[in-house]
Amino acid sequence: MVLDLGWFDGDRMKFEDWWRGMRLFLKSNRIMETDDRITTILTHLRGSVAGIYVQQKLDELDEELGTQDWDDFVKEIKTMFSDKTKTVDAKWKIETFKQGKKNMADFIIEFKALAIKADTDELHAIFVLKKNV
Repeated sequence: MVLDLGWFDGDRMKFEDWWRGMRLFLKSNRIMETDDRITTILTHLRGSVAGIYVQQKLDELDEELGTQDWDDFVKEIKTMFSDKTKTVDAKWKIETFKQGKKNMADFIIEFKALAIKADTDELHAIFVLKKNV
């Protein structure tokens, strides 16, 4: 079981680790319903920017009658709090990442990690992979 990881204050440098922990927290506590997941995440956001975001989201939830879309929420929260410089760096690195003398398994693991950080879709990842192997 993953312990409660505390709150997130909007610091972009800490978001990636916090988000990974939050996903594990949701999974280990079997929080599966979209509205419950979103509410749980919102309760862990505090502070200046994060607090403003929560208030805005609560206002939206009060007006909305249906269920939230999980994918839209994840995209929104990542856009709001993720460190954009890491994504830009990863995009540059994935374009120039070469296998060289690396073991194929190690190369694929590193490539997949870069593709996730660069937020690259599968089609572009395949193109870059073919180009760089």
